[in-house]
Amino acid sequence: MSLTPELVAELEILALFNLDSSQEGLKIHQTAAPSAIAAAKRLFEKDLITQSDGGYLTSLGRDAAEHVQSLLTILNVVKEAA
Repeated sequence: MSLTPELVAELEILALFNLDSSQEGLKIHQTAAPSAIAAAKRLFEKDLITQSDGGYLTSLGRDAAEHVQSLLTILNVVKEAA
């Protein structure tokens, strides 16, 4: 599996969610980058978020966002240690 631009855009959206609050969602505005708008639609179709323009994380989406954000933390720490 390779990291396509579409997959990277989806990961970027998942990284934006605040995992400290299940009451805080995202809104991807129509003025956002087309890649972000399309990524949100794909995440909705995959049942990771509740609305095609953002909304809240589903249970599966929360799991995915936790993994994405943990990986980014790990990679950033390793990067800083080098």
